This record gives sequence, C-alpha cells and structure tokens, in this order.
Amino acid sequence: MFDTICTLPLPSDLFAQAIHPTSPLLAVGLASGHVQTYRLPPTTSSPTHSPPKNGCGTIETSWRTKRHKGSCRSLAFSSDGDALFSAGTDGIVKAARTETGRVEAKIAVPLVQWVALSKPDAPCLLHALSPQSLLLATDSGALHLYDLRVDPKSRGVAVESKPQATHYPHDDYVSSLTPLPPTVASTSGFPKQWVTTGGTTLAVTDLRRGVLVRSEDQEEELLSSVYVGGLTSKRGRNGGDKVLVGGGSGVLTLWDRGAWDDQDGRIIVDSGKESLDVLAIIPEGVGEGSSVAVGMGDGRVKIVRVGANKVVGEMRHDEVEGVVGLGFEVGGRMVSGGGQVVKVWQESVDVEEDEEEDEEVNGAGLKRGAGSDSDEDSEEDDESSEEEEQERKRKKKRKRANGKVRNGGKDSMQFKGID
Repeated sequence: MFDTICTLPLPSDLFAQAIHPTSPLLAVGLASGHVQTYRLPPTTSSPTHSPPKNGCGTIETSWRTKRHKGSCRSLAFSSDGDALFSAGTDGIVKAARTETGRVEAKIAVPLVQWVALSKPDAPCLLHALSPQSLLLATDSGALHLYDLRVDPKSRGVAVESKPQATHYPHDDYVSSLTPLPPTVASTSGFPKQWVTTGGTTLAVTDLRRGVLVRSEDQEEELLSSVYVGGLTSKRGRNGGDKVLVGGGSGVLTLWDRGAWDDQDGRIIVDSGKESLDVLAIIPEGVGEGSSVAVGMGDGRVKIVRVGANKVVGEMRHDEVEGVVGLGFEVGGRMVSGGGQVVKVWQESVDVEEDEEEDEEVNGAGLKRGAGSDSDEDSEEDDESSEEEEQERKRKKKRKRANGKVRNGGKDSMQFKGID
C-alpha cells in the first residue's frame, strides 16, 4: 500500500517524533538530547506551499539544537503548530517557536512525591490537548495538566510553572494518550476527555473531573492507542466510534466509546505475538476505508482495515530496531521513525494509471520544494547520562529479521542541511 520515497539518517537513536498539524514539518527528539526539525517537500495537496517547476523536492533542516542535557523523550506541537514542546530526562519541558527553535518558556517536571529523597520524575509523554491545555505524563505514573493561556502582558508562548492538576490513571507509566473528539454540545470545539493506556489497563480522564473510569485488568501490556470514528455496522460487527489499543502480544483490541470496562473485540495483527508499539489513523483519501497503520517492535509496519478487521498490507521500517514514531503529514504521506532512521512513504500508485495521468497533465510532478531557516541555541555538554542509556535499552526492541521488505519506490528526495 505504501512505498518508501525517502530514508533520512539520524546522528543518534530516535526517542520521539512529532508531525506538524498543517505544514509538511517533522520534528525529531534524539537520545543525545538534540531536537531537529525538517521541512519535507509539499505534495499537490499542500495548501500553503507551491511546487517547484522541475517537480523535484529537497528535505531541508529548519533548525537543530542541543535542547536537553539528557535524552529528549517526548515531543508535541501545539494545536496551531506555532510552538514545539519537548521534554527530556533532565526534568525540563521547553516550549520553542516552531519556525526558529527559540525557547520561550520552560517548566520543571515535578519531583516524585513519595520518594524520601526528592528525585527527578522523567517525562514519558507530551500532548497539547487544546490551545489552553498541555498534558505531561511521567515515569511515576503521574499525569500533569498545565495551563497554556498567554498572559496579556507577555509575548509568545507561556506555560504555568506548576500544574493545574495531577492525576494517576494507572499503576504504571502512561504508554499512550488519545484525545476523544468533542461532542456536538461542545462550545470550544476542543477535546475535554482523553483515553490513556498504562500497564495492563485503559483509563478515561476528564479535564475538570479527573479520572472517570479504569478498565478491568487486560492481563497483557497495553502500549498504544488511536481513535477511529464513524464506523458502519457490517455482518454483525459493531460500528460507531471506537478506540483501538495495541498490546504487547500482537493483538489489537477494540473498545466502544462509552463502554470502557472491557474490550469489545480483537484483531490478531501478528501471530508471532510481536508488540504493537505505535498506532496511526490513515487519513481520509489515502487507501480504502477506515484503516490504521501499526508500528511494531521488530521494525515492521502493518496496515489494518477496520470493519473488515484484517491485515491488508505490510512493509518494513528497519530490520532490527522497532518503530518508535508513526504518523501522517498534511500531504498524506506516512512518516515512520525508529533506530537512527526516519522514512517517508507515499501511497503506491498503479503504473498504468500513473502513465495516463502523466499524458493528461503533461508532466506534472508529485514532489515539491520548500525553503526554511535554521537556528541553533547553545546548550550544555553532549555527554550521555546513565539514565539516557537505561532509556535507550528500554526503547530498544527485540531483534527480528523475518518479514517482507517493501521498497517499491526509489528514494526520490534530496537532503539539505544534514550534518
């Protein structure tokens, strides 16, 4: 279903990946503590950039910086894409301007409360819920809520230094977070509830009321989640709105919205029981029907058709390293990350149809060009901490080399500004 069009090498192991909501921008957070943003060539569907006349595209480095003393463990763009939040093992969350990389606000992650000697609580997940709210999860299982509203007297990004609220939805760290779309009665248009997975349970938390419900023990580790709405009921299968959850044994479970006590169905994605580490909904207009991309612990990416509840495609990101990041940029291209590689994929095009289109359009290309600035702020030394090494080992997945490698398309992007 997808062919590789670009393989982007990284100077260090990838720990975090974020995709801009409205522009072809990709941000990566590395084990070395560096954060770097790349501008991908826009596609024909990109609303903000024009294609070059020659039809070729170049991946450009917008900016690169040593952002954290330890590793960078999580990244998240603000809801409008103007700010990029990063969290590191140094216990600091930084808010920077997306265009320049300049840091405009910092907060210290709260210390672990029940340790006699105060100890930093390493962050594990960031999510910008709305223009007003930032969610930060930590290794202790805490889920902090921060206010993002800007003081009228200040300029740019503002973050309160102390969390508005702290919740503990699970007995273990939060492994994934998926916002639930607002109801028709919502006046803001932004989510106020979200689903998290942690350990062997699923939980739903409300912005104002806290943790609403926690599921029964699923007896397997829950690692990833994604929301799929508007499903139709076919041949006895339940439709409606569902949350899909990836587990540690190769099974994708389905949960009806509003019925969170236990799962509603199961899809066996991998009979070899490989972990399903990251999920991404395939955007409308790409592929057929409602489908989800599944990044796995052995480096494979599988495509699952929801409704038919079956695997319909498979490709490989890496032969050894697991998939850490997976998503779709504004032009509909899939971006996978893991190990020291990021790959960009586009939907496979039928050769005969492509030739017909070329005759009609007279040489119109899919690749587009882009320009960008670069900016780098100096930070402290580049040495890896012991905690970084432990995190690298925790992220590293079991080695496995079986499966099909699909490289139907040649790497067709050039690189600019890469060290």
